[in-house]
Amino acid sequence: MSVTALRSGALAGRTALITGASQGLGLAIARAYLDAGIAGICICARDGDALERALEDLGERAAACQTVLGYVADVSDPHDVDRLVELAMSGLKEIVVLVSNAGVYGPKGAVDQTDWAEWKRAIEINLFGSVLPARALLSHFTARGYGKIVQLSGGGATAPLPRLSAYAASKAGVVRFAETLAEEVREQHIDVNAIAPGALNTRMLDELLRAGPDLLGPDVYERALEQQRSGGIPPEQGAKLAVFLGSAASDGISGKLLSAVWDPWQELPHRRVELDSDIYTLRRIVPRDRGLDWGEVE
Repeated sequence: MSVTALRSGALAGRTALITGASQGLGLAIARAYLDAGIAGICICARDGDALERALEDLGERAAACQTVLGYVADVSDPHDVDRLVELAMSGLKEIVVLVSNAGVYGPKGAVDQTDWAEWKRAIEINLFGSVLPARALLSHFTARGYGKIVQLSGGGATAPLPRLSAYAASKAGVVRFAETLAEEVREQHIDVNAIAPGALNTRMLDELLRAGPDLLGPDVYERALEQQRSGGIPPEQGAKLAVFLGSAASDGISGKLLSAVWDPWQELPHRRVELDSDIYTLRRIVPRDRGLDWGEVE
């Protein structure tokens, strides 16, 4: 048995499908799920070589009683997603947790100067790639009367990101989809939440730096450089939140966008009554919210 495997037991007896898990945050979440005692995981990625490396890494980490599966899949393709879910269900017998992590930045630059096919492709991967796996698993979760859906969002959902418009628009869409789906399936005891993992020093940061200040603009590029210098947020921090949202400890917490860095998510099981509100959701700010006395029709 692995030294780290099963150490927390938070996910004991559960199974999970994790998309985009060949590297970066997705791989960190898969590792954390194994460490939390999950019975089995299935990961996917578009790059077969990267997927094989990840499976080797996870296989060495897993205990003998833990199942690790992996398949090449494009989560923006409905046929690939249906096949992935079918294979995962066959190998794991059931799926309790879905983590939709696959994502890209997409084209960089002013929206009228980017390649439209690339812009559209980013929406397909980030937004469709979050919706399709959830759609494919909903009937299974509904039949069980239980399920956990964890969507990966980010800073693009909560603030403008000039010159990264496809990424920003798609990530905002992911959050509103999670909020909406949470209401649709609340009576079936299916929890749906989104995670903002913080500024991670992964391949996506390298991608921004390669784009340079001409495409990103000097402000965004300088923030990327500062993030590189500071070391960024460890992906393990977001992975811990993903473990919490996949565990029974978070039952009944749904429709929320949670920051792995800034929010006291460990305390949320004690605040379920207060969370039955618009706390940790995307909402329009009106003048009254800023202490102003205008903007309302009598």
